[in-house]
Amino acid sequence: MGFIGMGKQNQGLLNHFMRLKDSEAVAVCDVDTNRRKQARERVEKHVGAQQASGHFKGCEDYNDYQDLLARSDIDAVCIATPDHWHALMSVHAAKAKKDIYCEKPLCQSIKEARRMVQAVRTHKRVFQTGSMQRSSEEFRVACELVRNGIIGPITRVEVAVGGPAKPCDLPEEAMEPGLDWDRWLGPAPKRPYNSTLSPRGVHNHYPAWRNYREYGGGGVTDWGAHHFDIAQWGLGMDQEGPRRILPSQNPESGHGVRMIYQNGVEMIHSDGNGVTFHGKEGKIQVNRGKFAFWLGEKQIASDRKQCKEVEQTYLADAKVRLYRSSDHKQDFLDCVRKRTRPIADVEIGARTVTICHLVNLSYYHGQPMQWNARREQFLQGKGQAEWLDVDHRAPYQWTSSKG
Repeated sequence: MGFIGMGKQNQGLLNHFMRLKDSEAVAVCDVDTNRRKQARERVEKHVGAQQASGHFKGCEDYNDYQDLLARSDIDAVCIATPDHWHALMSVHAAKAKKDIYCEKPLCQSIKEARRMVQAVRTHKRVFQTGSMQRSSEEFRVACELVRNGIIGPITRVEVAVGGPAKPCDLPEEAMEPGLDWDRWLGPAPKRPYNSTLSPRGVHNHYPAWRNYREYGGGGVTDWGAHHFDIAQWGLGMDQEGPRRILPSQNPESGHGVRMIYQNGVEMIHSDGNGVTFHGKEGKIQVNRGKFAFWLGEKQIASDRKQCKEVEQTYLADAKVRLYRSSDHKQDFLDCVRKRTRPIADVEIGARTVTICHLVNLSYYHGQPMQWNARREQFLQGKGQAEWLDVDHRAPYQWTSSKG
């Protein structure tokens, strides 16, 4: 495997994949010399100790991800760069015949998401979106309860995540040597260096680039790629999306956008963190390590530890059973070997990030929108086609692949 983008997220992913017997890290890539050197040394220390037989030939580090993709001995890549790079890297990786584990949110625009799906399907690649909540018991049980009608027909879903991104207006700062700033920006608009976006060297926090529209979508795409994803899973809408998007009545709050599905279910972007399914006969609240379940006014469960008991009591004869995975990374490796689609396939990631982008577009433009999810087009003049894509700065474009 090759690992692209060696910030905090890929440090954890690298450690996880190195613990799995089905993968071997042979290359790392980052535009910061310190980060890629540290990652290479970490791989060599870990793998060298594990393979005293001499089978391990070392780990190479790269500044340009396309040099990594050019290697014929790399079967799969793990992409954990800032969001604005995900689409290009994934499309180029698919063309290079690599299987792909790509962090969420999938990309920066709705059109980018569709290009990613097309590339993965055309080149017959396995693609896992890093929306790993699907591999956690509490989310699966919550969604199975919803899908099996245990709380009755769903009337609304509250998805509590942060607000939208804002334009980047950070002042220019002096930059220490060792960071390829133009390549960090890549397809995004040219902006001066600021350490808020990419602090030099190895760091143990998530930099704030995600707060700026040029590089991310704020909390809406960051946590929304997790929680809107679970809402979609629970509603059985992995191939669909909302029909109407209604702007917030208080847009300055960064919350309040409402989406209406064809079946009348309302999805509300609310404050806080987590997902709440409201049915006519009960409700379910779920978050990481948290699970609560009511039937009428009676609370049935208040703790994640009760998931198994709830499953045995209410889902023993369930007609709908969802994909089970206890390890998101192992699921990816298993699917690479079997050539099957994983729990968070690229189409699922694309549908989820599309919802996130529709929410953000509502905040950015303040207009009601009508949406054809099958065609991924606005209807009846409610929304503008140019909102669906972002420009890529030369030379970082779709046709810039070396392969």
